Amino acid sequence: MRHGAYEGHRAGYHAPYDAPLTKEGREQVSRAIPVPQDIIGIVTSPLPRAVQTAESMSGLSGLPILATSGLLAEWRAPSAVIGRTAADYPPAYVAWRKYRLNDPWTGFADGESLTSLHERARQAAAYLTALSKAEGGSLLAVSHKLLMGVLTRLAEGPQAFESATLSQWRFAEMRFFDAPHSAQSSATGSERAGDPH
Repeated sequence: MRHGAYEGHRAGYHAPYDAPLTKEGREQVSRAIPVPQDIIGIVTSPLPRAVQTAESMSGLSGLPILATSGLLAEWRAPSAVIGRTAADYPPAYVAWRKYRLNDPWTGFADGESLTSLHERARQAAAYLTALSKAEGGSLLAVSHKLLMGVLTRLAEGPQAFESATLSQWRFAEMRFFDAPHSAQSSATGSERAGDPH
């Protein structure tokens, strides 16, 4: 599940990591209720807008927050673009964006490379799958558009970043992801057939 709308949100904006949810973001979470019945708990990214979404979801649904994991954090954008939109990006970053798919191992400045993001998403899928099995049920993962976009397209490899940036993912929308070993899993991290793994 993508976190709710946050302060300063606009197209192409790289939000500061501490950007909080807005009133609209909290209302989006309430519209996501009820959650699927097989969900037994919530796992969240540590970024404030995700934690606030998870806390709101927990309060509305009664589901416990079982864990906070850095594996679910948003793509680590370079500090040179944090708080900026495309109109304000540095020229060197604009140039990097043009060849990033040809060289997914190289990030821009202190940003996360596309290969590193894909590997982290793969680890997040394995983590959610293992936690789902240990807890004995489905989990709701609260995260961010790019990370969740890559998580739902693991088979595409690092190039999934491009698909994730172009796809629409409404705030507080829930989706399924493909768990490791091609098992069909939900945004909750358990098999669609209902058997935890």
